[in-house]
Amino acid sequence: MRYVLLLRGINVGGRNKVVMADLRKQVQALGFTRVATYINSGNLFFDSLKSVEDISAMFQAFFEQTYPFVTAFSLFNHEDYQADYLSLPAWWQGELARKDVLFYTEQVDRQLVKDRVAALPMGDELVHFGRLGVYWGKREEKNYLQTAYHKFLLKEPFYKQVTIRNGKTLEKIGEFLSR
Repeated sequence: MRYVLLLRGINVGGRNKVVMADLRKQVQALGFTRVATYINSGNLFFDSLKSVEDISAMFQAFFEQTYPFVTAFSLFNHEDYQADYLSLPAWWQGELARKDVLFYTEQVDRQLVKDRVAALPMGDELVHFGRLGVYWGKREEKNYLQTAYHKFLLKEPFYKQVTIRNGKTLEKIGEFLSR
C-alpha cells in the first residue's frame, strides 16, 4: 500500500534541518520501498505492507533517535486520501485566493480543533472538516491579514499539533500517492 508521512516543523527558517536525500535513504534502510519526497517541507511517500499502527510506531522510534525535533506527523494511505478528497465541497475546486489544509497529527485532539476553528470569526473564509484535516479557503488576498486564519491560527493551542500544506501541495500529494 502507498503511504504519505507529512512531517511538521522541519526546514523552516533554517531550523530543524532534514536533508530529503538522507531521509529517503534512512527510510529505505527501515525496509520501506519506493521511497520519494516532494519539496523540502517533509512530504515523504513510500510503500509498505505493514499496518498504519506499526508504521507509526516505527517512525516515532526513528524520529526520537534520528531527528528528535520531529514530534508530530500525519500518516495516511492513498485510500484515506481519496476518500477525503472526494468528500470536499464544491468551493474547494473553485477560484480562491488561498487554500490550506491543516492535517491532523496523532497527537492532536480532533474535536478540540473542530470546536476552536468553528468558534473563530470566519468572515468570508470557508472551512470544511475532513477526516484527515481542516480544509480552509480564503476568498480574497487583499483581506488575508484580516482573516481568522491569519489573525488567530498561530495562537491556537492545537497549532503545534497540525501540519499545514497548501492546496497545490494537496494536489501533489494525490499525484505521488497514485504512482
